[in-house]
Amino acid sequence: MRDNEMLEKEEIFSKVLRAGRRTYFFDVRATKADDYYITITESKKFTEDDGSFHFKKHKIYLYKEDFGAFREILDEMTDYVIDKKGEEVISERHQKDFKKEYQKEEVNSFTDVSFDDI
Repeated sequence: MRDNEMLEKEEIFSKVLRAGRRTYFFDVRATKADDYYITITESKKFTEDDGSFHFKKHKIYLYKEDFGAFREILDEMTDYVIDKKGEEVISERHQKDFKKEYQKEEVNSFTDVSFDDI
């Protein structure tokens, strides 16, 4: 019973964000002194050639004294990205016809070849 009490006390509130091969877990947990902090865990699925898979996890611990500065910087960074690139996702993973700049240049330089030079 003591283990269950500890588990209930440790995990207070949770949310999950599934994003492709990544899953983000946001958890409110309690310290031994019964204060709260947040953990953010990124779990990424990797598939092996034989079809088996494993997960790699990375965890961030965020304490109340850092909430304000963390939120301010996160807001600034997300606003910067949206202001500069918009909300549309631009990547080869999300768009089948996406071409990187260097790929576009290679295609253009290839079409500029004159057969008289051969």
